[in-house]
Amino acid sequence: MIHPWLQSTWTRLVELGERLPHALLFVGPAGLGKRALAEALAARLLCDAPGADGHACGQCEPCLWRLSGNHPDLHRVVPEAETAAAEGEGDGEAPGKAASTQIRIDQIRALQGALAVTGHHGSRRVVLLDPAEAMNGVTANALLKLLEEPPEGCIFVLVSSAPRILLPTIRSRCQQWHFSRPDAAALARWGAHAAADARALLALGGGMPLAAERLAQGGGAAMHARFVRDIAGLQGADALRLAGQWEAWLRSKDALAAGFGLPELTDWMQRWVSDLAALRLGGRVRFFPAQEGVLAALASRMSVAAASACYNEVAQIRKVSRHPLSLRLVLEDMLMRYARAVAGARG
Repeated sequence: MIHPWLQSTWTRLVELGERLPHALLFVGPAGLGKRALAEALAARLLCDAPGADGHACGQCEPCLWRLSGNHPDLHRVVPEAETAAAEGEGDGEAPGKAASTQIRIDQIRALQGALAVTGHHGSRRVVLLDPAEAMNGVTANALLKLLEEPPEGCIFVLVSSAPRILLPTIRSRCQQWHFSRPDAAALARWGAHAAADARALLALGGGMPLAAERLAQGGGAAMHARFVRDIAGLQGADALRLAGQWEAWLRSKDALAAGFGLPELTDWMQRWVSDLAALRLGGRVRFFPAQEGVLAALASRMSVAAASACYNEVAQIRKVSRHPLSLRLVLEDMLMRYARAVAGARG
């Protein structure tokens, strides 16, 4: 499915036809549908008879292979944790090492081996790698060799929500396609189909429609309400206690089932502090309109310097939120910094 806000991008990709570069990098915030667009492009490239709209026919032999998950010329490279989740594994009940959230070097080596042989159906092969930022330096350099000397007929589609983490050489070898938050008209068309209250749903996901929809389906509204209640009422002395409560919350079965973890929580925190800073600087609330009164009261107690510093500090914490050395310490650090800022203290 191509969402309304991605339709123009899809049209441009289709129009490129055989002029499509060998490596593309889809860049933009999470929750916009970049992966779905990449999958649709892969399907089109491998299809024997794409339709007039550019989409795969869904009926030819390659399409049937793809739909069954067995197309030999479609190579998806994703973290082990995603594969385990799709197969119903990694629920935390089984003993042993947890599935990796990184794309590992052995996956790229396996890809190199697979691409060293001739394609099974025609000359076209597609590699879909998501998220590209899940590669460490060693893994990225191994992929770089493939991008620098691509196998004949192979197209790489990389997806990233954090392109700055990628090696500059990876970015330079790909044609970058940038995605941004959809405009109001596109959101209205989507909202009419996806939710009765699109405005509230979008507030839940910070303007990212798919992220909001995913959270809503997983009980995100209740989680959002809890976050607002906890953070709005936080007093300095309670920061460590709340950090412990949030750690237990993030490790709960409900949070895990909803895909709600530290990255999502710190994302909400950054938006909350962004609204505080905006109010303190004379701007408007963007992410938490229903809490404008509470935000205004908190902002009035903050200095401009404290509001700006707090935003920058939370932004730095968010950068490491996917791979924290200690969940508890990250939460304690974030909440103590926030509590000091709201109290007007320095340090």
